[in-house]
Amino acid sequence: MSFEIRLPLFEGPFDLLLFFIERDELDIHDIPIFQITNEFVGYIRQMEQLNIEVASDFILTAATLMRIKAKMLLPRTEKDEEGNEIDPRQELVQHLLEYKKFKSAVPNLSEMEDLRLAQENRGNIHDELQQIANANHFEYELQDLNLYKIMRVFEKVMTRFEEEQNRPKHTVIQYAYTIEEQRDIIMDMVKQRSQVAFSQLISEFPDKIGMIFNFLAILDMLQLNLIGIEVGDGFNDFIITEAEGHAAQVTQLLVE
Repeated sequence: MSFEIRLPLFEGPFDLLLFFIERDELDIHDIPIFQITNEFVGYIRQMEQLNIEVASDFILTAATLMRIKAKMLLPRTEKDEEGNEIDPRQELVQHLLEYKKFKSAVPNLSEMEDLRLAQENRGNIHDELQQIANANHFEYELQDLNLYKIMRVFEKVMTRFEEEQNRPKHTVIQYAYTIEEQRDIIMDMVKQRSQVAFSQLISEFPDKIGMIFNFLAILDMLQLNLIGIEVGDGFNDFIITEAEGHAAQVTQLLVE
């Protein structure tokens, strides 16, 4: 017995983001970045599980959403000329509005294209094409071809090839960590030990990327009110504890 799984196809990452926004009736000027980021990354993971090649623009947009999500967790320090705080989502919203404007014009352009294709061209196309061919003397040009012209063409081709090879190449690295996985790991450690020092996390995940993901996971958990923070004894150290009322809330849900 075989079954087939199909994912909806989108023309680009902005098309996918607009789909989420319109489906959930969200305010495009006040995007819930946590919800949109999780749904966007979940779609990419589904494509990877089905062995569908993920385009680079989707990966770049996912990285941009993660960067905006991290900025939303941190205190905002960037301000405009008038002293107002700059919303990290501002640039994304502007691009989405522009994309939506151009997308809304596509049906009108398609209708105009269909009307134009339905019109009959004036004149005799075959005779006009024959006149153009006779005016360019293709056979004469082939007879006039020499080694110098061939070398010139070869030189231009090689120049274009070198330009293509020297163009900047962007390498996408997939790290072995995710914020969701590190959040679950930290939560399990807190429940087992009742409290965990940040220095202990550094000792268990000593690499730089692991520390960054752990720090972002802690900020995310604070945002969700899953943990609490206390000042530690060491230099620049702090203690992670379970948030007050969280355990009682989980117990109540299990009883119900």
